[in-house]
Formats: sequence, structure tokens, C-alpha cells
Amino acid sequence: MSPEYAISRPPRARRLLTVAVAVVALVLGAAATPARAYAADARIDLKVLVVTDGRANVEAVTAQFSREGVPFEVVDTRRADRPTITAGYLADTVGGAPRAKYQAVVLPQEGALPAAELAALDAFEQRFKIRRLLAYTWAHPGVGLDYARWSGTVDGMTASVTAAAKSAGFGHLAGAVRLDDVDNTVAESFAALASPAPGVTYTPMVTVPVPGDAAPGSVLGVYAHDGREEMVLTISLNQYQNHARVLAHGIVEWLTRGVHLGQWRNFFSVHVDDVFLPDDRWHQQANCTVGDDCNPNRDPSVTPYNAPIRMTAADVDALVAWQRSAGIKLEMAFNGQGSVDAGAADPLTAALLARKADLRWLNHTYSHPHLGCVQDFTVSPWRCATDPTTGAVRYVSEAEIESQINQNVAFARQKGLTIDAQELVTGEHSGLRSLPQMPVDNPHLGPAMRDTGVRVVAADASRDPATRLVGPARTVPRHPMNIFYNVATRAEEVDEYNWIYTSQADGGSGICTANPSTSTCIRPLAGPEAFNDYIVPIEARIALSHVVASDPRPHYAHQSNIAEDRILYPVLDQVLTRYRELFAANTPLVNPRMAAVAEELRRADAWRAAVAAGRVEAYLTGRRVTIVNRSTAALHVPASAPAGTDVVTLSLLGIELVTGPYGAAYGTGRSAWTSVGAGARLLLRLPAA
Repeated sequence: MSPEYAISRPPRARRLLTVAVAVVALVLGAAATPARAYAADARIDLKVLVVTDGRANVEAVTAQFSREGVPFEVVDTRRADRPTITAGYLADTVGGAPRAKYQAVVLPQEGALPAAELAALDAFEQRFKIRRLLAYTWAHPGVGLDYARWSGTVDGMTASVTAAAKSAGFGHLAGAVRLDDVDNTVAESFAALASPAPGVTYTPMVTVPVPGDAAPGSVLGVYAHDGREEMVLTISLNQYQNHARVLAHGIVEWLTRGVHLGQWRNFFSVHVDDVFLPDDRWHQQANCTVGDDCNPNRDPSVTPYNAPIRMTAADVDALVAWQRSAGIKLEMAFNGQGSVDAGAADPLTAALLARKADLRWLNHTYSHPHLGCVQDFTVSPWRCATDPTTGAVRYVSEAEIESQINQNVAFARQKGLTIDAQELVTGEHSGLRSLPQMPVDNPHLGPAMRDTGVRVVAADASRDPATRLVGPARTVPRHPMNIFYNVATRAEEVDEYNWIYTSQADGGSGICTANPSTSTCIRPLAGPEAFNDYIVPIEARIALSHVVASDPRPHYAHQSNIAEDRILYPVLDQVLTRYRELFAANTPLVNPRMAAVAEELRRADAWRAAVAAGRVEAYLTGRRVTIVNRSTAALHVPASAPAGTDVVTLSLLGIELVTGPYGAAYGTGRSAWTSVGAGARLLLRLPAA
């Protein structure tokens, strides 16, 4: 198992040497200054206190806590029944020793609470060295800033992460962060750009150029005063902005001093469906898909049908070359029937098999049939066929589903394709619930997956976004990319894009007019060059938004999109380029297979449930982090700590013995999922300050 998910134990002989060295090290280091500068004589519980009045900046930070798995407690000032924040609310004693119930504090702004509660927070932060975030405020001396030199909309500007920030939680960033400008007709982010007030200790962490001024202004910085540290934001953020997501992890790291429950990764996986098969082609004159919804009786001009789209041997070479250059692998969701239909001399099959070791393979069923209800095409749109006697919905049988799974596994084994037989992508995610025709799963799907050993099945994230169980299999929702399955050229993509997203008055379908809540009408795009100028930046921004939200769910496109003009690659290239401009080399993209994504989603769900139920106890005392699983079953625990953190175990009359470094390096720290048994605990020793 990868070190991402488990900590290996050294061989016994090496353990004895480790024990001997560890005893000496622990004795010599016992009196060292506690790491990370929390109060040395106290227990610090690993949970964040969030005071909110509902403003977007607070939600942007709590969204990051949720993404990473950081426990937090909310006090909503809009509720009349909220608790009063007092000294007793914030701290007490455990076993005669002082305890801080929270390791950090988030406030919406400096005057968010009555004076008495603010005074209690001030004293708490001074006593235990707890850091505070002021999520959004104006620039003034009360927060360590001079009055703003400039204020206004900062959409599209480029912020800079300072050297001080990189050494205090933002070291995962390369340095430049472009602020979102999704719609140039809408003001998206407002900021006050200011300098530190005279005579105070204020450290700018993120700055933005001041128009007409050589010196930039701070929009995020740290104000140290009265024995406390406050991070001050003077830029509006919301949880859906890419720049907010990019900066949010640094805020978490600074607030918690790099020691917290939860872990952080940026994921990017892409599936390519229908490999070996041809895909139907969009007809630019008839505005329909040949072989799908083009009707020669209605549209005689459609005949003869355009040729379907199928990769060539040259496309396989281009795929392998792209993977090597990009540093990530795509997953080939394949249908063996396409190879068989093409014949023994098929050049595409020969090319794919020649490069099979360079590719990841994923079972997409043998011939890509619909595996949900039996479809009735006598009406448009189609409906589920019913039994004429009982009226019950007719479903594709369990035997047919099992045959489609097993035939494709047999094809893979015959051809020497390395697959995980527990993974499955059904054709168009069929068999899973899909409105309007199928509000429930095909009842035969779960039993078929049980009998064939499938434990991970793909779903469409646009329709079924949350992971769930279908029989024994966990769904992995996949993000559809707006690079259509029925196009292979820039001209075809632009033409279909115009059909979907322009009004009837502009020559489009009018779908955007009929569905204003889910679609926005655009002016018609002109020519194939609009693909690179308009579509690629939008699709790359959307995909990147999932990546920087630490969303492990894969994206998917189709084999048609890496044939002919190979229009998928410009989108992927732009995602990778933007990512590498934002993040330092210590924060590479994680490119997991579908089964690993399913495990990530499962662990995250179990972790959230355990935290919500109060089944996890975690705290810091000096250099020791203790995490206790109060559940009745083993639990995978995510935790983050600085480089140099070790795992320890109890043995030899209670002496803590080092067993090796903790977790895996990512960003500026180390983190991991670690299985902790029921009632057991995980112990970490932080490096000396």
C-alpha cells in the first residue's frame, strides 16, 4: 500500500536500533521548546472556533476546513440561541492542566462580538498563543494598516505571495495568483490596498499592485499586537473563486501553525471513454448527431451519414507522447467489442496493444449498451418500457449486465491489458438513476456487480454528485467536460457549442433561453479559432476549479476528443500550465486511478461522520500530538504536521519510541491517512522549534 495511506513498520532488527536511538533522543529532547509556539504548559485541542455572521469570506474559509477535514465549531451571531463566548467556553482544565478548547479562531471582522466576548477571546489568545483570522475588514489603524491608498474592484489583477508568507504557511505557492475575472460585466472581488500603519508590527503576506503607484498594497497580512497575532483580509472572497481556493490552504496552515487534523492534496485524473469503439459525429448542417438523433426521414440532407469518429494509430502515439510530456496518465475506458468489430488487422488495436504498458485501462463494458431500463423509442424523448400486463418498468437483466462486465474483463486478459477488475464504467453511466426516465437504479445492477466482483462504479457528477453505495460498489462521480463526445475537430466543437448556447434568434437551439437557471446564452462564436480563444479558457478554468478545491473526482471525455484535431489536449495543457504557475514544485498534482479515488471518498465520508459524532479526540501538548479513535471500529485518520514530524509508539514501560517519519511530504508539511484501531491512538512527535 502507498505511503499515502499507511505507515510501514521497519524490520525487527532495524526497530531495535531505532528504539535505542529513540530513547536517547527523547531523553535529550524532553525539555526542548515546544514546536510551533503554542503555549508550552497547556493542552491545545485540535479544533477551530468559527464565529460567523454569514458573510462569504467566512464561508470561503470553512469550505476549506471541510475540504481538508479540519474539525471546526460554528457560533452564528445571527442566532438568538447561540452560546455566549466566555473564558469557560474557551478553556478549562484536564487532569489539573490548562486546556484550550480551540487551536485557532475565525471572526468575520473585528467588531463581530460584544466587547465582553471580544475581551474573553483576547485573553484566551494571549494565554494559549492562539491565532485569529479577521475574515474581511477595511483598512484602518485598528487592524494594523494605514488607511487604504486605493480601493475598488481587483478582478483580473495579479496578487503576489510574499517571502514572509512562503515561510509561514504559503510555501506551497509559486508566488503569483491571478484574481478571478469570470465575467467582465460583473464586479467579483473588492479590495482595499493599504500599507502597514506607522509604528506597528504588520507583515504583508499577499499584495496587489496599487494602480498608479509603484508600491503594492496588502490584501492579506498579519498584525502582531498585545501578545496576539491576527491575520487580516481586506479583499472579498467567496468559496467558489479559484483564487480564494488557492489561498485558503495557506490560511489554514497559518492559523493552525501547520499542525491540524485533516490533509490536503490537489487531484487531477481524466478518463477517456469508448476506446476501441467509434463515436457518432455531429452534423453541422442538420444540427444533430449522425447515428443518434439525426433522422434521415426528417432531414434528408443528412444522408449519406458522416463517418463516425475513431482514433488512429497516430493518435495512440500522440497520446503516449502527451502523457510523457505532461507527467500524468489518462485512463482508457475501453470497449472490447470495438476491436473485434474492426477485425484482426485493425491498426488502432495493434497500436494500442503495442503501447498497452504505457496506458491505464478501465472496464467500460464490452459493447457499451444501455444497462438501465429497457428503452422505448416510440416517443421522443425516449421513456422506460413497461410490462403491458402489470405496468411495471422493464429493466435490463442481471445476466446481460454480468455478461457485459465479464466479456470485457476476458477481452482484457486475452490481450494482456492490466486492469483492476473491481472498477467499472457503464455506457453513459446507465443502470444508475438518471432523471427524468430513471429516478432509481436498475435493481439488477447491484447484484450483477456483486457477482462479478465490481466494487467501484463511475457516476455522472452533474447528475449524481455524492459518492454512494450501489450494492457492494461505491460510485465515483466524474465531472463531464464540455468537449462533446460527438466532435473531433475545432469546427465541430464550435458549431455544436453555438447550437447549445445561443438563442433561436441567433441561429441556436434556444436551449439556453428555455433553461435560464442552468444555461446562459452567448453571442455566436465565429470560426474554429473561437475554440482556442473562448472554449478552451472556460473549460480549463472549470476543470482547474475542481483541482484547486482538492476534489478527487475524475473528469471524463471521449476517444473522439483525442482523434483528428485532438481537441482535448489544449484544455488539459492549459489546466496543467495554470496549475504549475500557481503551485510550487513541492505540491505536484496527484493523478489517482478510479479505485484510489473511491477509497479517498470513502475515507473522507467516514472521517466526517466520526468527527460529527464526536468520536475523535485530538490535542497537542508541547511537541506531542495525540489522536484518539473513540469509535467502536477502526478509522482512517487524516492529520497534517510540519516536516520532521515522527510517529511514536508506546513500549518499554511507557517510554515513547520513534518508529519513523510521519506521512508523506506534500506542500511544506507531511500528512497521511492512518488507520487507527477502535479505542487506539496515533502519536506524533513534532520537530523542535
